[in-house]
Amino acid sequence: MLSSKKKYIVSGDSGIKAQIQFADQKQEFNKRPTKIGRRSLSRSISQSSTDSYSSAASYTDSSDDETSPRDKQQKNSKGSSDFCVKNIKQAEFGRREIEIAEQEMPALMALRKRAQGEKPLAGAKIVGCTHITAQTAVLMETLSALGAQCRWAACNIYSTLNEVAAALAESGFPVFAWKGESEDDFWWCIDRCVNVEGWQPNMILDDGGDLTHWIYKKYPNMFKKIKGIVEESVTGVHRLYQLSKAGKLCVPAMNVNDSVTKQKFDNLYCCRESILDGLKRTTDMMFGGKQVVVCGYGEVGKGCCAALKAMGSIVYVTEIDPICALQACMDGFRLVKLNEVIRQVDIVITCTGNKNVVTREHLDRMKNSCIVCNMGHSNTEIDVASLRTPELTWERVRSQVDHVIWPDGKRIVLLAEGRLLNLSCSTVPTFVLSITATTQALALIELYNAPEGRYKQDVYLLPKKMDEYVASLHLPTFDAHLTELTDEQAKYLGLNKNGPFKPNYYRY
Repeated sequence: MLSSKKKYIVSGDSGIKAQIQFADQKQEFNKRPTKIGRRSLSRSISQSSTDSYSSAASYTDSSDDETSPRDKQQKNSKGSSDFCVKNIKQAEFGRREIEIAEQEMPALMALRKRAQGEKPLAGAKIVGCTHITAQTAVLMETLSALGAQCRWAACNIYSTLNEVAAALAESGFPVFAWKGESEDDFWWCIDRCVNVEGWQPNMILDDGGDLTHWIYKKYPNMFKKIKGIVEESVTGVHRLYQLSKAGKLCVPAMNVNDSVTKQKFDNLYCCRESILDGLKRTTDMMFGGKQVVVCGYGEVGKGCCAALKAMGSIVYVTEIDPICALQACMDGFRLVKLNEVIRQVDIVITCTGNKNVVTREHLDRMKNSCIVCNMGHSNTEIDVASLRTPELTWERVRSQVDHVIWPDGKRIVLLAEGRLLNLSCSTVPTFVLSITATTQALALIELYNAPEGRYKQDVYLLPKKMDEYVASLHLPTFDAHLTELTDEQAKYLGLNKNGPFKPNYYRY
């Protein structure tokens, strides 16, 4: 191959009302540079999405218009220019992708149909920062159907589907995102969502915490009108708990990440399928017989390990938590320290949520052609910055694939520059994202409609009742039939026949 070098109370109609009670469990971007200097080497104020130098420009297909979307004057068919996407002319293709996604997101479509008559989000002004994909588009259009106004930016510089962003812009959504943003572009897009004359958000939907961080940093007075934050990721939730502990969290926040319907489905089942997709699309590799080390055995790690083992790979696991470590051992995986296997493995996958899991020392010791990638939200797990030194040569092989070459000729294959592999390099199962998106929509509705005083300035976990409701909306897809408790059985177990069926401390 030729290569080139580069130095969501839940309410609908009377038949579906459900009583939900939540348990109280407790860099500014640079001034816009010239076209030549847009890619900044400056360190961002957040490490979750833009830490390290971005060579996004190198991931532009040769046939693409290399002009930055920020330099283009684009309007949709209604004459609006309140958006910034790669190419508004791609809207028709994006609309087709959204329509396909709708078929695999039954709960959101049911929610849209059942609740749109009463418009539970009427008056809500939601600013969002998530992956902009066809599945996100279905969520955004559902929120709009329920009465909300939305402005959106991307939480990852590589995961945006340009055609979907174009379709949303054509439909009238102020969307600021394109695949391959630079670091400066990333913060500019978030600012354009927040800093707009005559419009102020009263709800935040975040994935990773960057949007929340930016508002705290630049526009803290906005929190006087913001009713709450809904956060999806491990990284973002961690940052919210840090704010709460420091007494700096000034609005209620919903922790969607730790809901059962997110952790057990999005994190586990989604990654079990998408890890193989991401690796296959970028490297065309055979998995049988390959030695793989997976750093972290949480839900994401479990999904990755199960998939690779099923494909015939020899899988090693690293862990700091003895409980997760014991689970790995009981599942048949060899528990090791990374240093013990780094010279022999063919693939290194990080999914810890930590930083510097794979250091320069590890990278130096890897075998020739070792594949290195990350399945965690944050791009801090692999020390990519340490590879940007004069003695190492970078070659672009294909979109999202770099060869980093040592002076002796050894090379490693780095995927998505250490950012989230599945959403950067492939796609993720729509059905699983339907579960997460429905939970997000329900959390937004609850926070927005909650009477004053119900929630304090703290981080709240989602109750089992909501998780069970979201799950029940997805069962008809499988023509699944739930067994119902008899009155005698319910009394024996001390349960309500309609749930919740498990206590909050139950581990699924």
